[in-house]
Amino acid sequence: MLKLQQQTTKQSSPGKYYPCGATLTPDGVNFALFSEHAEEVFLLLFDDANAPPSDIIRVEQKTRHVWHIKVHDVGAGQLYGYRVRGPYHPAEGHRFNEQKLLICPYAQALTGKIRNKNRLLDGFDTAEGDLVIDHRDSASMVPKGIVIDNSFDWEGDQPPEIPFEKLVIYEAHLKGFTAHSSSGVAHPGTYLGFMEKIPYLTSLGINAVEFLPLHEFYVEDFLVNNHLTNYWGYNTAAFFAPESSYGTGSYPGCQVQEFKTMVRELHKAGIEVIMDVVYNHTGEGNEQGPTFSLKGIDNLSYYCLTGPAEEPYRYYYNHSGCGNTLRLANPHVLRLVMDSLRYWVEVMHVDGFRFDLASVLGRGGAGDFERNSAFFHAVAQDPVLNRVKLIAEPWDINTYQVGNFPVDWAEWNDRFRDTVRRFMRGDQGQVADLGWRFTGSADLFSHGGRSAFNSINFITCHDGFTLNDLVSYRRRHNQANREKNNDGAWENYSSNCGAEGESDDPHVRLMRRRMVKNFLSLLFFSTGTPLLLAGDEVLRTQHGNNNAYCQDNEISWFNWEDVGRNGDIFEFTRKAIALTQRYRVLHRKRFFDGCVTPDGVCDIVWYNHNLKHPVWSNPKKHTLCCQLAEEGGEQGPCALFFILNAAARQVKVKLPPRLDGGRWRRIVDTSLLAGDDFREPGDEAELEGDGTTYLAAAQSIVVLAG
Repeated sequence: MLKLQQQTTKQSSPGKYYPCGATLTPDGVNFALFSEHAEEVFLLLFDDANAPPSDIIRVEQKTRHVWHIKVHDVGAGQLYGYRVRGPYHPAEGHRFNEQKLLICPYAQALTGKIRNKNRLLDGFDTAEGDLVIDHRDSASMVPKGIVIDNSFDWEGDQPPEIPFEKLVIYEAHLKGFTAHSSSGVAHPGTYLGFMEKIPYLTSLGINAVEFLPLHEFYVEDFLVNNHLTNYWGYNTAAFFAPESSYGTGSYPGCQVQEFKTMVRELHKAGIEVIMDVVYNHTGEGNEQGPTFSLKGIDNLSYYCLTGPAEEPYRYYYNHSGCGNTLRLANPHVLRLVMDSLRYWVEVMHVDGFRFDLASVLGRGGAGDFERNSAFFHAVAQDPVLNRVKLIAEPWDINTYQVGNFPVDWAEWNDRFRDTVRRFMRGDQGQVADLGWRFTGSADLFSHGGRSAFNSINFITCHDGFTLNDLVSYRRRHNQANREKNNDGAWENYSSNCGAEGESDDPHVRLMRRRMVKNFLSLLFFSTGTPLLLAGDEVLRTQHGNNNAYCQDNEISWFNWEDVGRNGDIFEFTRKAIALTQRYRVLHRKRFFDGCVTPDGVCDIVWYNHNLKHPVWSNPKKHTLCCQLAEEGGEQGPCALFFILNAAARQVKVKLPPRLDGGRWRRIVDTSLLAGDDFREPGDEAELEGDGTTYLAAAQSIVVLAG
């Protein structure tokens, strides 16, 4: 058993209790750690991540529950960790274990990945259960924090500050984007490797990248035991540290500089950086999980705990479905989250955040969701955070809150995803709901000062089928996850177009391409902020796996050979993005309301295929048409006419008179072959016949300009 006592020759002084973490000063480093219930705190300094500590320093000063000390004659690059002494009484919420080395919650970089070999990180005796303490020293398994010098040449970096109505979001996994051998980058799977692909993003028309989690994350023990990994990274271990495995490893802490370099270069290209962040739980899990940070620093303060009367704080609330829930009702825990968010904006220059299971963050004292929760209020009044993009995943395992977030939050709109999928599949009774989704989901977002672009529209994302697989598989095929194909959503509202999986049938292949173009059209031409899953523009496949969270391999990686194989879909996507930027009516902030503009034009008119009003309640209707119009300048008003046909047969559509008395011209017809399916501005196709009707092919999208 380790006997803790001070062993150091370093000079020290009391230092300051704020800011928390390791802060460089001209003559040393100030260390500060919050723990309300600790009895003693020891700071350990290391010269080598794999060697015993060079110094063990007892922290004497405690101010407002923050233990602090200034160590002189140390600086950037110093490795450190903590041991915290206190009671081990799990029934009362205390799980202190001085045998376990602990990562500073404010560490800005770690020396490597956390590993729980032989369950050495467990604070309890695995044979006796969580009420019995484990006495093994974990220092050899725990990565050390690195003191970081945050000086960096930003070269005058300015955030692009693109409004939501102009934003085109590209959801990407940083490693998976360039890890495949076909990527051809110098540093595959890294921040610098992603940076090499910026020209590809700009050629597509992307102006925002939403990265899957980039915080340092922990790989769960059960995945390691099954020779898998947490590829997505939704299991945060350190809220200030960029994921170390995405760095080149050229020197300890290089991931910080390389992250900043990537952000700077993306900004130069006019591309914003949005981070997917996980503040609802941590990688330490429940009472059976490891102890490597908050659990050993002050379990009772950091986590929401529960239990029977005789053991009121032994167990963990699990609103996240991942074992624990952070206790944001504690002001010090709320400060940790707020400090982390500000750090990523002010120091790392990111432009916004997508919050995983954001409804957990809005849970009040009673555990119910509150749009006026302390967290939402804290963000709203913060002068740094209230100007960046805030995007919610508006649900968790126990609650669904789409449309209920505060005015300054956008939200992932799964209603859009499901309705569009079901409509194009030919499900009955989808036309009325499609009308809402196509025009910005006013039924969900029109209250409280919000706009149509508070709706983040998506059809696919990291969680589920890719767009190619959505039209190629009727069922999930997750055998590689080693859960007997029992994981992942069973109902995906997908269609395989007549064959399950890959097919050489020319009819099947053509139909799948048409369906992909249909989905891309609905994604980009609907009102709202579009989110495109990386690789959908070149038909990336996961071979039917709709839960590839543990697949760090070619199942999940972007195969750059697809760019050559499926260049026609890339071109269609590029043109669709360009069209949304060209027509103001496709990025107007106000909801359509059927009002007449000063030019005497109605902003939206809905039609059936025969120019009559749609019968919204008819469950057998599969075709919907509408005209969107905007006020023009010197050229007069401009209009787009949409034919959304999910019927299994072609439909003859009557066209309304064009606003200027001329003839409609075709921009898009997804049933046509590449090259004619999307006409560039100025090269729109003349309609056949007298131009008063259009024959829309089965399961197709048509866009006409006037």
